[in-house]
Amino acid sequence: MPAYTIETTYTLPIFRHATYIADSPEAACKAALDDDNWESLKKDYDSSGEIHVTGIWDGENTAYAGSPITIPSQFDEAVQRRAHHFEILLGLLKMLFHDVQAARSPSGEWLAKSSWAIARGEAILAYAPDPTEPADAPKPCHILARLEEERVRSAIVAVLGVDRDFDGLSPASVSDAEIQSACASVATAMDLSDAVSNAEFHAAMAAIRAAYRRLHPD
Repeated sequence: MPAYTIETTYTLPIFRHATYIADSPEAACKAALDDDNWESLKKDYDSSGEIHVTGIWDGENTAYAGSPITIPSQFDEAVQRRAHHFEILLGLLKMLFHDVQAARSPSGEWLAKSSWAIARGEAILAYAPDPTEPADAPKPCHILARLEEERVRSAIVAVLGVDRDFDGLSPASVSDAEIQSACASVATAMDLSDAVSNAEFHAAMAAIRAAYRRLHPD
């Protein structure tokens, strides 16, 4: 049976108490970070971090004597796994934000990466290995309609221009908060299930016709 040399580590918080004269809390914090005098340091054993693996080598007593073995991800420090995963999630959020700004459906690549990122996040919480392959991506969805507050604002201008029931009320009198609340209320209350079902049926028929034309070109 092979032998391995394993290095395990835990983080021990070290702290100090010092007083700084400053114009603001931000300035005091900066002064504390710039202070390199640690003669009054104390060790906080009660808040020490989890034990995690920081090195693996083949053989007995071989630490730093040869090439290390890759550490299985579930034995890395959880806080570091989460920090690295935050960068991945931020990148995916930026990709989604650009798609939303461009009023287009998320790409298949984004869906696949997001599915893998969800699986990896669950693995981190369970102290399990990272998924080796992206999980099955959900099928793309397509936006049928968008309720945009700016277009609602334009509709308000048009309505108040012709409806005498609201004489004396200008478009500027309708606040952004009132428009946002109205949009949320309409989006929640309006039932578009029939329209969606109708769109799904038309899409199904269009796909069937396309497949038939492809398989029966004559």
